[in-house]
Amino acid sequence: MGRRSRGAEAAIAVVVLALSAACGSRLPESDFEHGDRGTPSAPAADRTPVRVGIITSATSPVGGSAFTGPRDGAKAFFDRLNARGGIDGRPVEVRECDDGGSGVGNNECVHELIDEDDVIALVATTALDYVGASRVSHARVPDIGGQPIGAAYDTHPHLYGIYGSLAPRDGTTGWDGKQYGGTEVYRYFKRAHGARTAAVVSYNQPASAAYARLVERGLKAEGYKVVTEQVDFALPNFRAAAADLKEQGADLVFDAIDSHGNARLCKAMDDVGAEVTAKVTNVQNWTSTVAEDYKDSPRCRNALWATGSSRNHQDTDQDAVREFRDATKGLKAHSQWQLEGWAAARWFTDAATSCAAQGITRACVDDFMNRSQGYTADGLLLPVRFERLAEPPKSRRTCLSVARWEDGRGWVSQGDMNSTCFEVPQLSYQP
Repeated sequence: MGRRSRGAEAAIAVVVLALSAACGSRLPESDFEHGDRGTPSAPAADRTPVRVGIITSATSPVGGSAFTGPRDGAKAFFDRLNARGGIDGRPVEVRECDDGGSGVGNNECVHELIDEDDVIALVATTALDYVGASRVSHARVPDIGGQPIGAAYDTHPHLYGIYGSLAPRDGTTGWDGKQYGGTEVYRYFKRAHGARTAAVVSYNQPASAAYARLVERGLKAEGYKVVTEQVDFALPNFRAAAADLKEQGADLVFDAIDSHGNARLCKAMDDVGAEVTAKVTNVQNWTSTVAEDYKDSPRCRNALWATGSSRNHQDTDQDAVREFRDATKGLKAHSQWQLEGWAAARWFTDAATSCAAQGITRACVDDFMNRSQGYTADGLLLPVRFERLAEPPKSRRTCLSVARWEDGRGWVSQGDMNSTCFEVPQLSYQP
């Protein structure tokens, strides 16, 4: 792995942590095996590939593997789909583009995939700087199941983030430039584990500090005593922060720092003997590499919890997860982002399959996406909703997926995500 830019990593941690999940009714989804559904198929002569594009910041300053999970999951789905006959006999052809994590590179990828390759849709977009989003929207190309690292999926029509959106998506971000998130994570630890004191660790860097303030607001709204720990961005003293959160008796630790900083913070916590109920991380760090990443901090490692909006990638008692794991068994590691990329590819496939009789076009796929209320990718996602509400909701019933790391077992789910739900306030934040 190349040299990492910690500023970029901190920015990513900030935006990913801010995500919240929707909870609604479930609709049935299609399976890989399409078979005879009693509807006319496409003309026998039409066996041309169905072309999709995947934009990934694979060589961004963050590092070579930071953003590749969704891409790898989506490709694994399409490989298996093609081995089983494709979409109504037509194979899916994947065109990849690495934007390098830059706005210029992202625009070049959008031009290449949309104007030159003429893809039907983008799938599992994972871009550090998605400046080409407006161009995608203007071309009316459905962007399906992308990771909302920035504000694009709450800004533009025809973009469908993996977690859904209630915003108007009329070209202005959220509502009057503000986005909203719930306090369900804080409510969960308060209700399920009796947590009362929480520490928030951040850098003295604008994006990190801004997100830390949002976390602090959410915790205070749930009645927590909040301990704030800010460390120097260039020369962070994690040991001092760990000693103070121990002194303050923190039950929980949240952060607005990068993955490398998290590992160092955990080591410092072990060094000073700081024991907490949970060191809470996000979906981006929900990976099978925890034992290696946190090898120097066994106590903190076994206090790691992850929350998100998709089913734990280790829940192999679920058929959909087991199929994902079987198709990706050749990968060196597994992650939640891979599973969400797989779900994004399935989403496109269900949309394209619904269009097979009349022709798989951008417009038809986009129409399916607009009607994707309650979509779950066969139970892999919390039910996804796209609504264009004129006003932001003041409160919302939201559900979450929760897992805890245990050495020897990996990520162990804590209850069912479809029933771990709370009615919580929605707090505004500036993206």
